[in-house]
Amino acid sequence: MSKKKNRRQATPPNSTESGGVALSEGVYEIDSGTAELEKDTFHPGAWLLRINDVQSSHVIVGEPRELAFEYMRWIAAGVEHFVGAHLDPERLRVTHLGGGACSMPRYFAATYPRSRHTVVELDGKLADYVREWFDIPRAPTVKIRVGEARAVTESFVDASRDVIIRDVFSGAVTPEPLTTVEFFRHAHRSLAPGGLYVANCGDTRELRGAKAEIAGMTEVFAHVACIADPPMLKGRRYGNVILLASDTPFPGALDPEAAQLTRDLLGGAVPAQYKDEAWTRAFAAGFAPRSDAG
Repeated sequence: MSKKKNRRQATPPNSTESGGVALSEGVYEIDSGTAELEKDTFHPGAWLLRINDVQSSHVIVGEPRELAFEYMRWIAAGVEHFVGAHLDPERLRVTHLGGGACSMPRYFAATYPRSRHTVVELDGKLADYVREWFDIPRAPTVKIRVGEARAVTESFVDASRDVIIRDVFSGAVTPEPLTTVEFFRHAHRSLAPGGLYVANCGDTRELRGAKAEIAGMTEVFAHVACIADPPMLKGRRYGNVILLASDTPFPGALDPEAAQLTRDLLGGAVPAQYKDEAWTRAFAAGFAPRSDAG
């Protein structure tokens, strides 16, 4: 959660800087409440975005491959290893459920220049602001679609995307309709054969949410795995667990590919671990998946 501070109402910036506008710190009215834009004084061109007082995104203008949030680095590592082994980076179609400042679409568009991205963002005014503020590639590289993530996912054409990344929060939790078996089925049918589903699961130290989601994924996808830092997996704090699901096998704990992914995850300020399918299934054993029926 972000700290409280004295508020001042901001108006949209209107002079030139990166992206054609000069960014102004302040609080902006959006459809779902407020967006606060704050300058990161540790890096030139860096900005922090908070939505309704909750930290949402970090962007360094002009440096799309710089990710400040550790969980985003973990997502990047997991996706890049999967794409390198199983998907064609020249034809990559990625859907991002949850937009914020579009940090991940910017990153992957820079990493895979021929990729195409669809961002689903609930708040239309926020989508307008981030297009104005930040250097987000234009369509067709990055398209922003305004809508509710579950409803939009249900409308997807079968086998129409290669990767789906869910990073949707209402406050500090993911809306339950995006955590059920029925939702996972819609995501699964939307993926091309062997595609990848990724979810950022924010959870408490009890890890009930992550375990329920894994239980639901295992009913729909053939294979599951996860990434998180050791204190989180040991139930010592609130934090993020990155969940991975596919009909394509993930590397086992002893595979060289898993060892390389682990080395990449250990390189950040918050070292994380890759956990293979055997560990992930055992971790969630005995937990019932969520369903739309409750």
